[in-house]
Amino acid sequence: MLSRFLAVAAILAVVFIALPAEVRAEDTMLKPYVLASSGAGTIAAKLPEVKTALTQNGFTIAGEYSPYKGAHVVIVTNDLLKENAAKTELGAYGAIERVSLTETPAGLQIAYTNPAYFSQAYQLKGNLAEVSASLEKAVGKKADFGSKNGLKPDKLRNYHYMIMMPYFKDQVRLATHPSYDEAVKTIEANLAARKGGCAKIYRVDLPGRKASIFGVAVTEGDGADTTVMKVTDLGELKHTAHLPYEMIVTDGEVMMLHGKFRIAVDFPDLTMGTFMKISGAPAGIEEKLKLIAGEK
Repeated sequence: MLSRFLAVAAILAVVFIALPAEVRAEDTMLKPYVLASSGAGTIAAKLPEVKTALTQNGFTIAGEYSPYKGAHVVIVTNDLLKENAAKTELGAYGAIERVSLTETPAGLQIAYTNPAYFSQAYQLKGNLAEVSASLEKAVGKKADFGSKNGLKPDKLRNYHYMIMMPYFKDQVRLATHPSYDEAVKTIEANLAARKGGCAKIYRVDLPGRKASIFGVAVTEGDGADTTVMKVTDLGELKHTAHLPYEMIVTDGEVMMLHGKFRIAVDFPDLTMGTFMKISGAPAGIEEKLKLIAGEK
């Protein structure tokens, strides 16, 4: 029996070793962004083509954002994203995907948030493989990036940057309203008034639930989008699709991801030294979004 067991084990070991390393890595490790393409071009020239490709592949454009010169983000959704988001209590974060165009000295980079990565980070149902396939068909796929080694799905599903740092479920409650309708009415009015220098980028409502996600441009203070990105986005491949920040409404509750989670999960290789350079960002973002949420 022992010799038979050892023989089977040896065969399985040979089969496993024969599998390409990249296949095993793809099965077990995830990275936050997908580089769709890179090369010559400008945002002005490429943007219409990207938007057309996205809509032709079943996506609806929820909003657009140019946070600073040489950067543009297109926020998209579709029925699958919205329906899947509606299945979990805090699923609204997963109702959208962000597609970025960034002009760099080496050329134009087109990238997007990785559905497989964020389906785990936001504790959604399934891995959104169909959404990944639609994005790849629309704008392409060259490589995943945003983390040198990536994260295993189970670790990502319970992600926190380090001990004593927040998890996904450690939501920041920005405001509580008597009803969902009152909450979204207040948010819409405050965004229209550009309170705290904030601006509305998009709103997506979930089907069958009183829940929505808002994308908000933060333009002032320690948590300003430009302030955060100047410190964090220094690599060759740009994390422009990190933006914009979001807040969700569930019934009358208005919430946001804690900055120490939201920034870290989008930049999982961020060093503590770099994080400390934007130590005021989490509180700065919270301060601005509380103004928008209508904190009493």
